[in-house]
Amino acid sequence: MKKILIVDDTLFIRETIKRMIDGHGFTVVAEADNGEDAVTLYRTHQPDVVTMDITMPIKNGLEATKEICQEFPDAKIVIITAAGQQKNVIRALENGATDFMTKPFTAQKLLAMLQQHINV
Repeated sequence: MKKILIVDDTLFIRETIKRMIDGHGFTVVAEADNGEDAVTLYRTHQPDVVTMDITMPIKNGLEATKEICQEFPDAKIVIITAAGQQKNVIRALENGATDFMTKPFTAQKLLAMLQQHINV
């Protein structure tokens, strides 16, 4: 089972992602609702892949992605964000994110993206 860390300040989105990946070779090792907790949980669990929202309290996804990738250069972080965030997506990719997708998304698209980045 591949380990995944889900980071989003909205419980509904975290639950949706969990439902989409359930039974597809992933285990959710942790969830965070802000970037600061995401960094701490990454250090603890060192997951195979992270789904990361951009807009969150305390520390946003851009900052958390940068911090994780500086400490763990091989981290696989997929940004999941609302449409219209192109500038922030570019910044996230510059900060080390491996890919992005916009909300709403399908389970097929999410699973394909996660598998792609785990198998790289």
